[in-house]
Amino acid sequence: MAATFATPSTVVGLGGSSVSPINTKALSSSFLKPTTRAKNPLRVAGASGGRFTCFESNWLRRDLNVVGFGLIGWLAPSSIPAINGKSLTGLFFESIGTELAHFPTPPALTSQFWLWLVTWHLGLFICLTFGQIGFKGRTEDYFQK
Repeated sequence: MAATFATPSTVVGLGGSSVSPINTKALSSSFLKPTTRAKNPLRVAGASGGRFTCFESNWLRRDLNVVGFGLIGWLAPSSIPAINGKSLTGLFFESIGTELAHFPTPPALTSQFWLWLVTWHLGLFICLTFGQIGFKGRTEDYFQK
């Protein structure tokens, strides 16, 4: 049985024929523009002095002031006891402790931990994003009339 698969064989009907390549002139039309490949601006010699970049090299413009003020700006309001006398930060840290009590087992999908995790981090990232926009916009005079 194995010898049958190892021997070369031809497919019946295709043994003596060869497939000819498609003639591209036969498929052309006077209604269509000739097809040319679009040139990649990254490979064109001399474009932008031979170097092409879409963004500035320091596009993030990282500043630790934004991180510090953004974190404080989120910790302050999220620590206000507004949810049944408890704060969002307190509920999040409490749920972390609850889940660490049974450490090797991961949190269940119905656990409150996921709600507090997503809510707390979403608020943090929104605060950091607006902090970056506001702080950098002000230092670069973006908001001037």
